[in-house]
Amino acid sequence: MALTTSLAGRVRNTSLPKSHSLLPLLEAVVNSLQAIDERFGDSLDQGKLEITIMRSAQDELDLGSASPGRAPLRPIVGFLIRDNGVGFTDENMRSFETLDSDHKVRLGGRGVGRLVWLKAFDRVVIQSAYLNGDDLASRQFRFSVSREVEPLEPPAGFTEPGTIVHLDGFKNDYQKSAPKSGDAIAREIFEHCIWYFLRPGGAPDIVVIDEEVFALRNLMDEFIYSELAPSSIEVKGIRFDLVNLCLKSSSRNVVPRLLWCAANRVVLEENLTAKVPGLFGRLKDEQETEFTYVCYLSSDFLDRHVRADRTAFDLDERIPGTSLMDDLSMEDIRSDVLAEVERLLSAPLARAREEGKHRVNDFVSKRAPRYRPVLARLENLGVTVDPGVKDQELELLLHRSLQRLEADAIAEGQAVFAEVGSTPVEEYEERLGRYLETIQEINQSDLAAYVSRRRVILDLLQKLVRTDDSGTYSREEAVHSLLMPMRTDSNGVGTDASNLWIIDERLAFHDYLASDKTLRSMPITGSTSTTEPDIFATRLVDTPFLTAEGETLPLASIVVIEFKRPMRNDATEGKDPIAQTLEYVKRVRDGGVRTSSGRPIPETAESPAFCYIIADITPTMVARCELANLRKTHDGMGYFGFNEATKAYVEVMSFDRLVNVATERNRAFFDKLGLPSS
Repeated sequence: MALTTSLAGRVRNTSLPKSHSLLPLLEAVVNSLQAIDERFGDSLDQGKLEITIMRSAQDELDLGSASPGRAPLRPIVGFLIRDNGVGFTDENMRSFETLDSDHKVRLGGRGVGRLVWLKAFDRVVIQSAYLNGDDLASRQFRFSVSREVEPLEPPAGFTEPGTIVHLDGFKNDYQKSAPKSGDAIAREIFEHCIWYFLRPGGAPDIVVIDEEVFALRNLMDEFIYSELAPSSIEVKGIRFDLVNLCLKSSSRNVVPRLLWCAANRVVLEENLTAKVPGLFGRLKDEQETEFTYVCYLSSDFLDRHVRADRTAFDLDERIPGTSLMDDLSMEDIRSDVLAEVERLLSAPLARAREEGKHRVNDFVSKRAPRYRPVLARLENLGVTVDPGVKDQELELLLHRSLQRLEADAIAEGQAVFAEVGSTPVEEYEERLGRYLETIQEINQSDLAAYVSRRRVILDLLQKLVRTDDSGTYSREEAVHSLLMPMRTDSNGVGTDASNLWIIDERLAFHDYLASDKTLRSMPITGSTSTTEPDIFATRLVDTPFLTAEGETLPLASIVVIEFKRPMRNDATEGKDPIAQTLEYVKRVRDGGVRTSSGRPIPETAESPAFCYIIADITPTMVARCELANLRKTHDGMGYFGFNEATKAYVEVMSFDRLVNVATERNRAFFDKLGLPSS
């Protein structure tokens, strides 16, 4: 009993990704090239192939086709592919009517190309003339899912063999995903069929007709800068051929690519960026001319393993190392191809790696000194960069590489300490030494990162205290949040969230720290006041933490910080920041002070208190300082003194003094890392 085949079912089960929306056109073009080859043999200069782009006759515009300097185009509704090849002979017609025909198997054909036509188009109309003995015969038929192969009246007008394929009714989903302009479509056809241009004898005359005519032969000069010698590799005894091209660099040709081919067609396109050390976009030759590398990979093996729809290969991406099979995987092939690419491009890649190394060194020296202690180790990890990489991307790459180095160091440390007593002393000491050296460099990197962060924070503070483009100063909340997040305390934020070292390094060593919270809400005081100091802290002093023993509790030190908006000039009675801070001190003392864990601290009316007011020295601020009997600093940018009535040290400093003093304290660290200190 004979089996029957459903065309509708076969089309439905045929895969055609939207990313391959032009594949039906490309299949038709390759069919025409094969027909021309069959007719003319080595006389390919007589062959002609025209691809006409059919657009909607209505006023409808495809807005997705608009580009700078170019108006939107009318939507594409189909393509007309005209060749002067051998035509639809009786043998070719029988093959067309047979699904999965092996008529062109020697050319890599699978007999399913016409199925993808109906996947993306509503119908296909074919007119063809061919030699039947010495006579010129012709035929015409329509091909569709609903009516399959439908004979039509033979066409007139043919004077020689040839075929016209009309792909009609471009389905919306595929039309939207396809290139829009004639220029882009011509380039895609050229790249797909480039093998025909590179082979001995070359390609026939191919043009794409839209609002203008694009000759594909001209693209050879526009695309190709130079040809490297073809090469071949063997992977597990199987031969693969590489056609190596150096394309002229342009806005279109910036990505190095590996094109996996089968049956003289491009099946897969793979981005090679960073897969070979130094291969990032454009390379330079000895004359400093830029080019982009492209490799066309072909093999009888790939011909045999391409899927019927020619959008992928029936190969595993990789085969586990424990597998007993000797099959080839995509990764096996790719690995050997990349090694060959590295050999072919050794000189340009060496130049690119050197430029990338200089880019990293320059960035680390000027912008990210934290990586300097481990830079040599990052290079040993094979970290290479595109010389044109943006600062942000380079920072992320270096950060990921440093994390990898830290992870490797942790694993190495575990292995080293696991070998104690089981490895000869000399070998163990050598391995331990290498491990400790790595750890030391990572620790230096962490310290450099901390110092670099301080430089960045000071730069941000300097910007906040200046006027913006409209001449307005930042509000005090902005400065406050930079030094300490608002409405939080030390029980809710990490130590890195606070930048109070700008005011006083000792504020890093606090027992409790609160920002913009009421006195009543603080666990360290029994005050019922609802007033909110900008920043309030207690330090435990007198008895060092590390030597405190038994139930002995140290004396509490109180710190109050107030911020005022830059250049604010309203410090009058009732709005006096000096009086405000001293009042906070008094209320805390009256309510009693406890440790952050709630333990009582011996009561004293003279617990040390430090009040800092961060405000510009405006006329009204000067008046309040003089009224409080404070002394002017030597630079005239602040006031300080001891308030006898409240037993509190008071310091008023301008924003400029705040930045200057903090910078001076850190200058030695900045200079050591090569960071600007002013």
